Amino acid sequence: MTEPTASEHRRAATPEERSERGGEAGVTDVSTPGRVAEPGEGITVDELQLAARNHGLPLEALRYDVTPVGLHYLLVHYDIPAVDPDSWRLRIGGHVERPLALSLGDLSERPRVTQRVTMECAGNGRARLAPRPVSQPWLVEAVGTAEWTGTPLAPLLAEAGLGQGAVDVVFTGADHGIERGVEQDYERALPFADALGEDLLLAYEMNGAPLPVQHGFPLRLIAPGWYGMAHVKWLRDITVLDREFDGFQNAVAYRLRQQPEDAGEPVTRIEPRALLIPPGFPDFMSRIRIVPAGQCTLEGRAWSGYGPVTAVELTVDDGQSWTRAELGAPEHPYAWQHFAVDWPATTGRHLLSARATDATGRVQPVQQPWNRGGFANNLVQRVDVVVA
Repeated sequence: MTEPTASEHRRAATPEERSERGGEAGVTDVSTPGRVAEPGEGITVDELQLAARNHGLPLEALRYDVTPVGLHYLLVHYDIPAVDPDSWRLRIGGHVERPLALSLGDLSERPRVTQRVTMECAGNGRARLAPRPVSQPWLVEAVGTAEWTGTPLAPLLAEAGLGQGAVDVVFTGADHGIERGVEQDYERALPFADALGEDLLLAYEMNGAPLPVQHGFPLRLIAPGWYGMAHVKWLRDITVLDREFDGFQNAVAYRLRQQPEDAGEPVTRIEPRALLIPPGFPDFMSRIRIVPAGQCTLEGRAWSGYGPVTAVELTVDDGQSWTRAELGAPEHPYAWQHFAVDWPATTGRHLLSARATDATGRVQPVQQPWNRGGFANNLVQRVDVVVA
């Protein structure tokens, strides 16, 4: 066995420890993420700064089966790191018998696979919650579907010779920053059994072109079905552990909790969601849609991280009666499905909503359960429409 890596030694401090020590590595808290907005508090300057760096999918782009790269949602936790592809190596170590160091050329010589995958940010919908968790203020646009090309992860782990009793696999990116006083590289772990899944991919291409810098060049993890926080970008280290990973992004950040002191449940797979392509044309500021009276075909996309979507339904105004939409077949197991339904649009103002049900029986809620991080919020979309 090899010596433990930095990832194995690193542990996320508890809130009490961070308070006592004034942060990690001599760094004090310079902002206050993880809090909930006060009653009546608007979007903060810090949140606007995040929103200017990151971007969501323009909902009209749901018309594309595969999202063009520039329209795919983007979230960068810290800075986009500068990575020299010539000297870069992917290191696989920790609880293994034969540590590996692989160049981009080495990886490109391995079996090549392309997968169409819908990816959604775990915080999608956060800004719609009340009280509002203070962070990146997503509405419903933090999603996209791309074709990712790379080599499967499982054979590389097997080649490294996994040690007995492997528990978690940690993925470390080159992006570096501070969250709640903890200085860190961005790291996320998957349970060992999930990391060995045949669908996990080390991707070096997006939509048939080299991976864009903002999407993780030269290499990123693609974990189909999981929220975006698991798809680690700018990947440089994979570390196998014989214990549960307790780093910040797993043990502190991405948890479903009601109170700050709660341990919470981990954020994992994508909850079912359906989004309508906004019909008609918009008002510039409010984005209210203007639609002519008469027969109108409403279309959209639906997806879930727990298997295919089995039904999409539409409601107009009341949220009580639901009309079944025509749902496309799940041609790609990890990508969204198309749906369409005819609506006889009558003059006046209307509120349209669609909800998805997946193969496990999960249904989008019309009243959203709340959590402090604003994670996994799949409350049904509401589209405000004026029929002329």
